[in-house]
Amino acid sequence: MENFQASGEYSKQAHVKIPAGLYEEEHGRKGFFGRVSHLYHQNPLTSWKNISGELKPRCLPNIFEKEEFKNQFTPILYNKDVVMNLGNFSQSFKNFFRNADFDELYFMHTGKGRIETSYGHLTYQKGDYTIIPRGTTYKIYVEEPTQMIKIESTSEFEEPSRGILGPNALYDQTTKKIPTAALGTERGSEFQIDIKREGQITTVTYPYNPLDVKGWKGSVYPWQLSIYDYCPINSHRYHIPPSGHTTFVAKNFVICSFVARPLESAEHGVLKVPFYHSNIDYDEVLFYHAGDFFSRDNISSGALTFHPQGIHHGPHPKAFKKADEKLFTDEFAVMLDARYPLTRSEVFRNYENQNYWKSWMT
Repeated sequence: MENFQASGEYSKQAHVKIPAGLYEEEHGRKGFFGRVSHLYHQNPLTSWKNISGELKPRCLPNIFEKEEFKNQFTPILYNKDVVMNLGNFSQSFKNFFRNADFDELYFMHTGKGRIETSYGHLTYQKGDYTIIPRGTTYKIYVEEPTQMIKIESTSEFEEPSRGILGPNALYDQTTKKIPTAALGTERGSEFQIDIKREGQITTVTYPYNPLDVKGWKGSVYPWQLSIYDYCPINSHRYHIPPSGHTTFVAKNFVICSFVARPLESAEHGVLKVPFYHSNIDYDEVLFYHAGDFFSRDNISSGALTFHPQGIHHGPHPKAFKKADEKLFTDEFAVMLDARYPLTRSEVFRNYENQNYWKSWMT
């Protein structure tokens, strides 16, 4: 590694056999993809007494069920590259929809239904990611009440490079679902498409179902992947960084999937919980989908945490002991790491857990 240096007490291998009484910090660039150093502190990096100012770890509890957010999308975090929305739908979309501003990624937290698109139809259920390319006409038909995240991107969602792992790592290509050409199933004499452009909605009315495509070919199309088909990279001797769980890559942000997996080996002295780090170049958002989130206290399914650039975060104090007792984690979570600072929406500010930053204080 270019210009690698070392001094004082340190671990021979990052995250492994950390010197007794010390706490490891990962100080890295470009999220977890760039140059990195590890510092060994005498005190946990989150053992603060007070934080005064806007820069602090934040948490939005599960707000899906609140009446004012039902059957619509509510922005919660955004920057010039990406918008993260929450949606809770007990009803199908009223109109067809076409986003002329953003490519879209849906993550279905709960529920069941289908997405009819100009390319054909995709059914969805809990844990499904669905990519909708910009300009695609579609409509979501809800069969069971559905809580979802919608991530809007100014760029396309790409698959990550597998590198030395080979093309079958992370998930086999056969697990991807791609629609086959099919006409829209809805019947009637009038159909409306809401088209979003520069944040404004234009409604176009047709005398026929606009999903009237009888065939298609090409490399731009909706597709779907279940988080339950995602195969994590594991090592019993090294704690894999979040970059190893990258599922989708877009301009200036990535989406990662954390899924059930065996934990690292205590025999080899490997750190089982996420290491302390401060996200120098990226804001980190973690949505808690399902399972036992043992590295966090009092976090429930449907909640999310937001850790902005520049402030340390890592496991809660109790997590170290809990991790020693566990051989396996059954948690499922979706992470968004953004290169440029994210802004909290008014909804986030109104409903966030104001005391979340205190949860590390013992």
